Amino acid sequence: MAFLLQQMLGDKLKNMTGGNSEEDEDGGGKETAASKGMSREEFEEYQKQLIEEKIARDKEFATKKAERANLRVLLRDKYRLPQSAQDDATVQMAGDDLDIPEELAKMVDEEEEQEELNDSFLGKLQNMDVDFDSIKAKAQSTMTEVKQAAEEKCVLM
Repeated sequence: MAFLLQQMLGDKLKNMTGGNSEEDEDGGGKETAASKGMSREEFEEYQKQLIEEKIARDKEFATKKAERANLRVLLRDKYRLPQSAQDDATVQMAGDDLDIPEELAKMVDEEEEQEELNDSFLGKLQNMDVDFDSIKAKAQSTMTEVKQAAEEKCVLM
């Protein structure tokens, strides 16, 4: 509750009382051991801990970023889209420790299997040396022959 009041009314009260406080003059906006109410050793330990946490966050962020880039690369390969140099560089920087989420890998595998089945049928159909124009002409000639035969046999047609 006090924190909310401090946030809402703090700046207004500073302006009414003159604005400049000791904190602004001491550290020039930087944290010091005195401003945190710690001893020098505690403050140094606190700073080390902050730096270690920041490094861990940055490393985790870079890994996630590389995983997403790896997934984009795989999807581009799958759908035969142009490659991105930025994604390739991100994946290379991360090294071999990239993992694709299991659900996404499962989805990609299923789609690849379906694509292979479709490709095999379509591939066979395309590889056949079939002249569709000759088939069409033959079918039309057969239909006209059937009509002529039917007209000869049936008076109503």
